[in-house]
Amino acid sequence: MISDMTLIEETSPRERIVEAADRLFNARGVNSVGMDQLRDAAGVSLKRLYGVFPTKEDVILAVLEKRHRMWTDAVEARIAAAPDARGKVLAVYDFLTDWFRDVDFRGCMFINTFAELGATSPRVAAAIQEHKAGFQRRLADLVTELGGPPSLAAQLALLAEGAQTTAAISGGSDAAAQAREAAITLIDVALTPGR
Repeated sequence: MISDMTLIEETSPRERIVEAADRLFNARGVNSVGMDQLRDAAGVSLKRLYGVFPTKEDVILAVLEKRHRMWTDAVEARIAAAPDARGKVLAVYDFLTDWFRDVDFRGCMFINTFAELGATSPRVAAAIQEHKAGFQRRLADLVTELGGPPSLAAQLALLAEGAQTTAAISGGSDAAAQAREAAITLIDVALTPGR
């Protein structure tokens, strides 16, 4: 059995800080987590913490980068497993269903962080805006593959974003299934010949 100390020694200070920050930010939000709490959770000295991340904003950006990779990898895995173009679009909502059921789901960290810092941190706001724009571009690619109009991608993105916020507030996963059903309706209407 590997002890916690062995695990700490096998990961870099940067990885430990980002992992600890991700857990704390997800559970409490970014504004309520201080650098002292982060130091303790990561098992590093304050000097080491500031040596790796000179500012809290740098930590937040690293966590958002990690979350972006996690989101992209998970969504792409679901898309890749889909049998056809329609299934690829709907795979996004299937991913949301699974994510909303996760015991640690507290909403979208990008949305939550934007609510806390979007007006005061241009670097954080830009990272969040790029993540969301990337998601919209990916949906646009899927809609193109499906043969739908460009406006459909924006509508599908709104469904996914709204489902994330609704699930976070309600504490349930029903919003993903409801968004999926709405997506089916939008797709059917958009692909109706002569429309």
